[in-house]
Amino acid sequence: MLMLLRRFALIVFVAGGLLLPMVLTGCASETPAERAANVYASQELAAAPLHGNIPDYSLSPEDLAKSQHLSAVNETMHFVELAWGIVSLLLMLWLGVIAWMRDTAVKASRNRWAQGYLFLLLYLIAGFLLDLPLDLYGHHLSLQHGLSVQGWGSWFGDQAKAFALTWVIGGLLLMLLFWIIRKFSRSWWLVFWCASIPIVLFGIFAAPYVEPLFFHYEPLQKTDPVLVAQLERVVQKGHMNIPPDRMFLMKASAKLTTLNADVEGFGSSKRVVVWDTSIQKLTPDEIVFVFGHESGHYVLNHIVYGVLFTLLILLISMYLGYLFVQWALAKFGGRWGIPSQTDWAALAVLLLAFSIFGALLEPVENAFSRHDEHAADVYGEEAIHGLVADPQTTAVKAFDVLGKTSFADPNPSPFYEFWTYSHPSIGRRAAFGKAYNPWAPGMEPKYFKKP
Repeated sequence: MLMLLRRFALIVFVAGGLLLPMVLTGCASETPAERAANVYASQELAAAPLHGNIPDYSLSPEDLAKSQHLSAVNETMHFVELAWGIVSLLLMLWLGVIAWMRDTAVKASRNRWAQGYLFLLLYLIAGFLLDLPLDLYGHHLSLQHGLSVQGWGSWFGDQAKAFALTWVIGGLLLMLLFWIIRKFSRSWWLVFWCASIPIVLFGIFAAPYVEPLFFHYEPLQKTDPVLVAQLERVVQKGHMNIPPDRMFLMKASAKLTTLNADVEGFGSSKRVVVWDTSIQKLTPDEIVFVFGHESGHYVLNHIVYGVLFTLLILLISMYLGYLFVQWALAKFGGRWGIPSQTDWAALAVLLLAFSIFGALLEPVENAFSRHDEHAADVYGEEAIHGLVADPQTTAVKAFDVLGKTSFADPNPSPFYEFWTYSHPSIGRRAAFGKAYNPWAPGMEPKYFKKP
């Protein structure tokens, strides 16, 4: 195990050397205006009490209490879920549950496809039941604090849809994985990674066609042509190829009260989606800023970089998983009733490795994501310059509504933000937005030329 941990440390070090230039591309070219705004935001957060209000993003006493409660619960639940995912797998291995699933599947049919799908079904059912208490509590918490309005029937319906998709698609991946393991006993991790490249690309491409299973979408041009005309001004300013028919409204209000917008898809399926809750609670100028942020992801090729980053993380995970499976089966295979890596039950060992190393790699993945989100904030604020009266005030107000709607922690724990946040904290984003002024004398915008 010590040798495995040393290899993990070495791989993370090498991966850091590969990822750091990508992650720090924007930081290396940090403009004076960006640097000044980052310093201002850091000083504002440092001067405020932990989990307390800051000058540029403050909650009412009642909402601040809710925010602090949610922060405490979410921090605990996050790490409990990570630990439980590892512990529950270990328990099923040590108690022989995984081996029983394998035996049941093998006895049920001689057909490998039937065996694979039955084994995966039993595994997914066990995982669903083991995770259900935490999932139920999470949805209860969302209902209690008004973050969700989705009834339990609808919630269970979504769980069933997600379960079915995971079983069908996961079964195909399972069959491919074990075919490769049987054919390439020593290099299956690399062969499967190569095979996963088109699969990952197809998954991103197909996402816009899967999302309508959970939410209703409408062409934004049909529901709000005036807003589309405003968004088109951002498109023209950024020289983007996002036609109006690739802008959609998502009816999030049927299930959620929070706000969002995003870029989905890849290639010809790429589209910008604005939630109807955002339109209901933000002013037109604030929506234009949110759209500018999402346009930044589009223009700055964050989807492309994200795919490359995901593939690199997947390569690291597959190699570490291969090493872990060899070590674990040699040491515990007899105790677990798993004789070799070609056994269906070896899937649980590989997923155990993914759970362990995925938890350790989480801060690396989130650092990459926060970098992209910060760059999109910079782009969004610059993109709306000249289109709204005051870009800085517009950005701050947009973050204020976004944060208050979700009871976002104004000043979260630095460790928790570092480890788990895929976006900079709302307080940090609001303070940066207020201070970022690349149009001041002696300053220059980062992504747009000064008029």
